[in-house]
Amino acid sequence: MSGEVGGIGSAVRPRRTTGTRRVGALVVAMALGLVLAGCGEDREEVTVGLITKQETNPFWVTLREVAEDTAEEEDVRLLTATGRSDVDDESQVRAIQEMVEQGATGILIAPADSEAVVPAIESARRAGVAVVALDTPTEPGSAVDALFATDNERAGELVGQYARARMAQQGLTPRIAMLDLAPGITSGELRRQGFLAGFGLAEGAAEVVGSADTEGDREKGRAVMAQLLAETPDINVVYTVNEPAAFGAVAALREAGVDMADVVVVSVDGGCEAIKDGVRPGDIDATAQQYPENMAREGVRALAAAARGGEVPSGYLDTGVELITGTPVDGVASRDVAFGVRNCWGG
Repeated sequence: MSGEVGGIGSAVRPRRTTGTRRVGALVVAMALGLVLAGCGEDREEVTVGLITKQETNPFWVTLREVAEDTAEEEDVRLLTATGRSDVDDESQVRAIQEMVEQGATGILIAPADSEAVVPAIESARRAGVAVVALDTPTEPGSAVDALFATDNERAGELVGQYARARMAQQGLTPRIAMLDLAPGITSGELRRQGFLAGFGLAEGAAEVVGSADTEGDREKGRAVMAQLLAETPDINVVYTVNEPAAFGAVAALREAGVDMADVVVVSVDGGCEAIKDGVRPGDIDATAQQYPENMAREGVRALAAAARGGEVPSGYLDTGVELITGTPVDGVASRDVAFGVRNCWGG
């Protein structure tokens, strides 16, 4: 059984089909949806909240849908909310407050700003609500009970190692453009740090000829890549914080007449669109595949168990990351495109 509750903004969540399908219709702006639990007879229904960043990126859509499916299996009433963008922390703060008012005993949140959401999280915890961060750590990390996430620094390190090896293989001097997320979002900062470490560079290295924030958005990725190319036409390595930004960068490279064989593009996410339409044809040379299904599934299960008298989740759960490429290089462990397709999400 499913239904909806009123919330912030206005949207109607289309009814989803069930089964093994991973991605369904998108919701608009900020909405609070309600998934009522199934017909379990032995467990009392508990209420858990899920707050994501936005739903133009299939990563967040997949995370929500797996959480909804898991909630049905676990007799959980799931309240869901999403913002308008990766930096919409104000909507997240309001969602936390509404979920506490609606009786959530636990909340899963992917913070849009690692610091800005902390006061609302701390208020919820003082009210007895367990809070687990998904994907993006809070600052400080102790603001939440637990973190279920990709090792974002490791993800960046993997693509940095790959890009460095490709440059060495081709005998080229790297001229790197970095398309980052936004200030204050720890996951993006960790990926940047990891990329630089994997490439063997420090912040401020001369090899980095330009960097800009994209907010993880395709069109902003295209715009900032076009600007960087206008300033430095000989860019030959492009790091992007996620695959929407990578597709935007690829579009700008093509518009500028760049031969894609002359540039190495690396990213993080591992969604089906990117694996099939980016990595397989070689426009995206490698991506670090992460697994939102694990974050959602384990998060709902952990908070449901805690609400029924189990231990409140604590510490860090690494939900996995693998480097996916169609052009492997010596010395950098990777999986092939077939593996990436079997394990991708969002399509």
